[in-house]
Amino acid sequence: MTREKPKNLWLSRWGFILAATGSAVGLGNIWKFPYITGEYGGGAFVLMYLACILAIGIPVMMTEIAIGRRGRGSPIDAIGRVVRENNGNPLWKAVGGMAMLAGFMILCFYVVVAGWAFAYTWKMLDGSLAATSVEALGGVFEAHNANPWQLGGWSVLVALLTLWIVAKGVQKGIENAVRWMMPGLALMLIVLVGYAFTSGSFQAGFDFLFHFDASKITGDALLAALGHAFFTLSLASGAILTYGSYIPDGQSIARTTFLVAICDTCVALLAGLAIFPIIFANGMSPGAGPGLIFMSLPLAFQQMPFGTVFGVLFFAMVSIAALTSAISMIEASVAYLNEKHGISRLKSAVLAGVVLLLISLLAMLSFNLLAGWTPLGKNFFDWLDYLTSRWMMPLGGIFMVLLAGYVLRGDIMRDELNLPPLGYALWLFMVRYVSPVLIMVVFLHALGWLLFDPVEQWYWIAGAIGLLAVAGEVLRPRVMPVLAGR
Repeated sequence: MTREKPKNLWLSRWGFILAATGSAVGLGNIWKFPYITGEYGGGAFVLMYLACILAIGIPVMMTEIAIGRRGRGSPIDAIGRVVRENNGNPLWKAVGGMAMLAGFMILCFYVVVAGWAFAYTWKMLDGSLAATSVEALGGVFEAHNANPWQLGGWSVLVALLTLWIVAKGVQKGIENAVRWMMPGLALMLIVLVGYAFTSGSFQAGFDFLFHFDASKITGDALLAALGHAFFTLSLASGAILTYGSYIPDGQSIARTTFLVAICDTCVALLAGLAIFPIIFANGMSPGAGPGLIFMSLPLAFQQMPFGTVFGVLFFAMVSIAALTSAISMIEASVAYLNEKHGISRLKSAVLAGVVLLLISLLAMLSFNLLAGWTPLGKNFFDWLDYLTSRWMMPLGGIFMVLLAGYVLRGDIMRDELNLPPLGYALWLFMVRYVSPVLIMVVFLHALGWLLFDPVEQWYWIAGAIGLLAVAGEVLRPRVMPVLAGR
């Protein structure tokens, strides 16, 4: 089969690394990862998380990039072309469709969350966050969400900025944007860490993050590490697969993937070093979740010298992190309209933007005018989150590794990954036997269906991996043609 000629390519290797890191770095890196690191044993959790990245994050990310580059297109088109090369069942394209839909649905509520960060950058400047308690700032946050014009205005701003960048194309739009946004984010983060160093509680923040406490390695800790390792790299959302389709031939997928994972983890840890010393210096709780950013930190900044300046810097950093993630979530849909249907990039962005604004409007109204509309116990915003994070992304990840490990011919992935024999064998073992089991654990836990403690009863996971390995080797010659549709 003749390889699809690439229509768009990154100008350099760092174009993809910065774009993929921007996709991975979001609000979860700023508040969730640092907190769960400190909560679950500091250095012990970091080691456990890195092991989960090696077991889930890196193998699945390598898989998505390889399929994207092989198929050269949106998730639907790329998977379709690779399956066609494999003489397989075209129904496998549905995996790409689910990933693309998941990314778009996430963006429909993510623009609301990103809008909070943009709004708070302005609120730090105009004095709207002048308050004397966390409770008072909680009232500011609730009042912001209760005003549909205010909440909607900032959400629309995020959507329009996202669409404007994507409409300009891969090189002139996305790559040019991340070339200044990601270094800018890193610089602001380093400045904030330096600022936190002067807070007087830097050691307390450092100990919270890195003190090695093996006693906190529990089932909950492992599940937190597994879940974050899967979700942090934007897997199964169409973003990485689409970005992978723009990587030039000959570029090392393995080396690039490791760099993205390292950059993502470093940003999360630096965010912790920037946030927690300030929180501890002001006697606040580190476990406030999203409230840490929008309630506790604004109060802390007000109580510190030059706090307004650094508060603006902090929320500008969070806004950039949110915007780079938003760009990646809509790129797959725009690429699909542009490549599959021949619609110009600008018109594709406009069409996707119209749908995005209509659906995100319902997500935004979930906090005010439609707050009372809760079908089956959840509002529209929560349903988008629930369907994507609990169902679509884990299932998409499982199907992706099954496609790579059991359906595609070995030469397809071997040629694309271009790994030494031992490296390829290790990748294949992970995507066939380890990653599917661990993603299934994430899936069952997210739904509340996990019936065992994965640390105390680790033998269930080990047994499942062993059983899958034996069954896979015995049944694979018969199962693979069926799965492939041959």
